[in-house]
Amino acid sequence: MKELQCIVVDDEPIARQILENYIETIPNLVVIASCKNALEALEVLHEKQVDLLFLDINMPKFSGLSLLKTIQQKPSVIITTAYPEYAIEGFELAVTDYLLKPFSLERFLQAVLKVQHKQPKTETSNLAVNLNKVQTSVFVKSDKKIIKVNFDDILYIEAYGNYIKIFADKMILTPQTLSSFLEKLPDSFIRVHKSFIINFNKLKLIDGNQVILENNSKLPLGKLYRKSILDKVSG
Repeated sequence: MKELQCIVVDDEPIARQILENYIETIPNLVVIASCKNALEALEVLHEKQVDLLFLDINMPKFSGLSLLKTIQQKPSVIITTAYPEYAIEGFELAVTDYLLKPFSLERFLQAVLKVQHKQPKTETSNLAVNLNKVQTSVFVKSDKKIIKVNFDDILYIEAYGNYIKIFADKMILTPQTLSSFLEKLPDSFIRVHKSFIINFNKLKLIDGNQVILENNSKLPLGKLYRKSILDKVSG
């Protein structure tokens, strides 16, 4: 399968790092430049062959949309932004996909597969299989850092206002909702309460209205979630 030369354009260092980490997990994607603004990206596009552009919109002086309007021969473009209101204009400029931050690795992979749609079906299918195999972790923001968390290490996740607490080898506090984080997790994770998600593989027993994990953590089992976990237990 053809190797895709990619550039990442975002004025936020953390956002660039997350994208670069995601790209590293995917075969045939190579980052040839990481740009902190659209003008830097324009120089790269003039100097190098670029197949795929990961582009933020809201950047100082020269926006991502302004960049797209400037380029005559566009590579494939995946917009990565926190602003949904530019979606229509983005698609009018023939972008391949529009990702709203924060987006999961799974959603990112779906966008990349759209870029690969011209490849033979067998190759695209193989890529999908390979990508599923590598999705064993998630990257989260915590205290100005980007931390890789392996799914197998997570015991449970707790809602904490506009944040969540991830309990693994250590507790990690990250700014996102419990529901949005659940979308990034594999099927082995299940909600047991409005404020708790557990790693089903770490479940030790169910005791009345409580679930007890392998490390003896005791968490409440909500009535709305009791049936789903019992169904999972029964197979």
